[in-house]
Amino acid sequence: MDPVIRIIIVDDHEIFRGGLRMVINKLGYARVVGEAGDGLEFLKLIEDVETDLVLMDIEMPNMNGIEATKAAMERKPELKIIALTMFKEDAYIQSMMEAGVKGFLIKNISKEVLDRALQAVYNGKTYYSEELWDYFTKAVSKEEKPQEEINITPRELEVLELLAEGLSNKEIADRMFVSERTIVGHKSNLMAKTNCKNTVALLAYAIRNKLIEI
Repeated sequence: MDPVIRIIIVDDHEIFRGGLRMVINKLGYARVVGEAGDGLEFLKLIEDVETDLVLMDIEMPNMNGIEATKAAMERKPELKIIALTMFKEDAYIQSMMEAGVKGFLIKNISKEVLDRALQAVYNGKTYYSEELWDYFTKAVSKEEKPQEEINITPRELEVLELLAEGLSNKEIADRMFVSERTIVGHKSNLMAKTNCKNTVALLAYAIRNKLIEI
């Protein structure tokens, strides 16, 4: 790929950063241009280092990945961030998605998965580790309503598809030429119709019932 993708790694484990740096630099089309051990270091780093993509740990001292992602996206909305974690709890995924990440990877990923994720997110798509979607799509809530019992409008379906692309409420609103409040309303209606508690559960429901594809 050309040009080279400039990547920053944010993780509090130096050995993990070193291994990830080595793999990325060997891909040929990507180069690690900076590293940070926590969110505060990262926010200082992006003021001086131009980057295209960030690999962001969630659990870190001083400032965690959720807070760092929110702050970074406020400063540089065009920034593409992939979350890295060892956890599968939906609370982490939900918070990072709301903060604006475009991908989510479990830390024990293979080189091939990392390769696919970097290219997908750099090219404007989203990427989530299969382990995560498998975890959520199989964890069916007892309160969840069967798809045949609800009526999802074409507009709501469009919101679901854009959510699956990793767009924020504001980005979806801009794409659909409506207000952000309208999008929040659509999401609230979807959650009420499906009995889903959050965005992740809603996306998992949509995928499980083949309303959308990722």
